[in-house]
Amino acid sequence: MKTVTEVIQKLPSKFQPDAAQGLSVVFQFLIDDSRYFNLNIADQQCTISDLEHPDPDVTLIMDSQTFIDVIEGELGGTSAFMSGRLRAEGDIMLATKLTDLFKRSH
Repeated sequence: MKTVTEVIQKLPSKFQPDAAQGLSVVFQFLIDDSRYFNLNIADQQCTISDLEHPDPDVTLIMDSQTFIDVIEGELGGTSAFMSGRLRAEGDIMLATKLTDLFKRSH
């Protein structure tokens, strides 16, 4: 069973810089209502921080299993959102870009 930390650490290797052309955005994640991390996409690069961002473009809120399932490709982000397993605050349309920015495992 993978952990949230293991999945987060693999994100940079799945990043697709060509899909990020012209983007400057902060995706914040709140996992299990207690753990923050964010992806900062700028200049076709992805950096990860384990801190709460003061002004993210979008915050995605979910439990750890939902996060792992979505990132690993077991569950679509839209399906997670529609079923109530994922909530979003801020620019919700940005969340749909995550699929393009990162290769899926499957």
